[in-house]
Amino acid sequence: MLRKAVLGLCLALSVCPTIPIAHAQAPQTEKVVRLGIICGGARCEGRGYDALSEELRRLGWVEGRNLAVERRAAGGQQEQLPRLASEIVALKPDLIVAVAPQPTRAAKNAAGNVPIVMVGVADPVGVGLVQSLARPGGTITGFTTLIPGGFGGKQLELLTQALPGVTRIAALINPRNDVAMNGFPGDVPPAAARLRLQLNVVEVSSPDQLEGAIEAAVRQRAEALLVYGDPMFHTPPQRVPELAARAGLPAIYLVREVVQAGGLMSYGPDFEDMFRRAAGT
Repeated sequence: MLRKAVLGLCLALSVCPTIPIAHAQAPQTEKVVRLGIICGGARCEGRGYDALSEELRRLGWVEGRNLAVERRAAGGQQEQLPRLASEIVALKPDLIVAVAPQPTRAAKNAAGNVPIVMVGVADPVGVGLVQSLARPGGTITGFTTLIPGGFGGKQLELLTQALPGVTRIAALINPRNDVAMNGFPGDVPPAAARLRLQLNVVEVSSPDQLEGAIEAAVRQRAEALLVYGDPMFHTPPQRVPELAARAGLPAIYLVREVVQAGGLMSYGPDFEDMFRRAAGT
């Protein structure tokens, strides 16, 4: 039986604006701080969000007492994000936590002067969310999952090490994810060529296309899957592993929780730690 692998990395941006729920223990007064959370998945729930809540409580911010939390989830329908971000901003939050690139962009466009902590955003400089990693500027700070330069290629390399003899790989990618579309072409195809792999790209724009996408990979005679990071592919975490198992396709993922839900292996950041650290940013 192949051993499941989980590897992690995390890069933190420097802190920019002063944020009411950050930097220190909560004050003794019971002034209620309003926190907005926006995400692209089915629900803004899971181990990472639990870690965020736990750390906030440790710092003295307790939902229902001195902290009010407004959550908005796009359910994989990224076109809903601008409306959801506007809804949160209309509630006059003190801070917005935006999870993944598309929610962060929607929050940035709607937020005005409201501070934003981003979590799980790859290459925020390359997609224009911040000016630089050292000095993000504006009202955004937070945590980035990776910077350009071989991350997807490393996933391919690990997959071939786990599956010796594999020559045909299908890569699932969301064409609406600008981070993925910017990073993938210069990263994964060159790695596939170096590893002498036949790479077929299968685009998935919405959750209801997942089953058909994996069926397309089977028709293309893929022997394994590279699931390029996107919230749609790991919310809920068991969705893609179940489809891949049914199709007989081992796969590598970005998120640890997908492996815990039945996926073969992952190579990616420690999202739970990222969420925890976001509470004190």
